[in-house]
Amino acid sequence: MSIERTADELISLAARLGVTDVHIVPRRKDYLIKFRLHGHLIPRKPIPPIAGERLISHLKFMASMDISEKRKPQSGAWQTHCHGKQISLRISTLPTALSKESLVIRIIPQKQSFSLEKMSLFPKSIQQLYSMMSLSHGMIIFSGPTGSGKTTAIYKLAEYSCKRVQRNMITLEDPVESQSDLFLQVQVNEKAGITYHTGLKAILRHDPDMIFIGEIRDAETAKIAIRAAMTGHLVLTSMHTRNAEGAVDRLLEFGVNPLEIEQTVIGVAAQRLVSLLCPYCKGRCSEFCRRDGFPKRTAVFDVVNGEMLQTMIKTAKKGGRVRRSRNLESMIRKGIALGYISCEEYDRWVVEEKQEAASERTGNLFKSYL
Repeated sequence: MSIERTADELISLAARLGVTDVHIVPRRKDYLIKFRLHGHLIPRKPIPPIAGERLISHLKFMASMDISEKRKPQSGAWQTHCHGKQISLRISTLPTALSKESLVIRIIPQKQSFSLEKMSLFPKSIQQLYSMMSLSHGMIIFSGPTGSGKTTAIYKLAEYSCKRVQRNMITLEDPVESQSDLFLQVQVNEKAGITYHTGLKAILRHDPDMIFIGEIRDAETAKIAIRAAMTGHLVLTSMHTRNAEGAVDRLLEFGVNPLEIEQTVIGVAAQRLVSLLCPYCKGRCSEFCRRDGFPKRTAVFDVVNGEMLQTMIKTAKKGGRVRRSRNLESMIRKGIALGYISCEEYDRWVVEEKQEAASERTGNLFKSYL
C-alpha cells in the first residue's frame, strides 16, 4: 500500500470515528498510532520505523511544512474532505530524544450541525450565556483547559448573535479553527507582523460590534482587550485557567486595573467536557457505538455574572476567594445524581483539579523566592 493511501485511510478512519487528535509516537523499534476519542487516548497499532518516517514526511508535505527540518518543532494545516464533509487538519511536530519526530493531527470539522443547546448538560447555563450576548459592550471570558470546547462554544454564540442581532463580528485567532461566512476571521501571522497586539489594534479601526480574541496570553493583549470592551465593543475571549475565579486572578496578574475589570467583565464561563453514559450500552460505550442523535460528550458550564461576579472581583482584589455553593464541582455532582455522568468522570475531574492546584501553588512559591 502506498504511503498516500495509508495517510488517507488513517484520516478517513479517524474522521468517521469522531477522533479529535491522532498521535504518531516514535518508539525504539517502531511508531505507535494513538487516537484521542471522547477525551481518552486509545492505542491503535504499531507501524514499522520506515513506514512511520515516510508517513510523517508525507503529512508534513501536505501541511506545507519543511520536510528536511527534523530538529525544530513545526506546525502547519490543510483542509480536506472525508465522507462528504470538509475537515480542517492542524499538524504539529516535535523532535524527541530518539532523534525522531513525533506528530499530532488535530481534526476539526468545519460544519457542525449541533445546536448550542445540545452542548450543555444544563439548559440554564445556555440561557445565561444568551442573555450576556444581547449586551452591546463588555467582556465575556471562557476559561478551561485545552480541549474543553471553549472555541466551539464561542463560535456558536457568535453565530447566534450575528443571525439574531445582525452584528459585525471580527475574530483574531491562532490559528483559525473553523471557517464561517457569518463573520470576518483574521489569523495571527507573526512573520507578517500580525500579532494579537497589532491585529487587535487594526481590528478596532474596522468598525466591529463584537471581537473574538482567540486567547489572552500576555499583559499587553489583556490591556488592549479591556480597552476595546470599554470603548463600546462586546469582546469574547478565552483563558487557560482552572475555574472562574482564576480568570479574574489572571487579569490582576497581568496588571489590569481592578476598577477596569469591574467595569468591563460582564461574565466568566468556566467549562469542562464530560462523557455521557450511553442509554443503549447501559454505561460507557466502545469506540464503535454509533448512537446517532445522542451526543457522547457535552459541556458543563459554571457561569458567573451579575452581583456574584462583582463580589468575586472585589474579593480577588483583596487577595481572597468567594466561597460558592454552585461551581463546576457541584454541577458535575448534579449530573452524576441525575444519572447522566459516571462517578469515574468526577474522579478524573478531581484528580485534574488537584494537579492544577498543586502546580499553581508551586508557581506562586517560586515567585515568592524571586
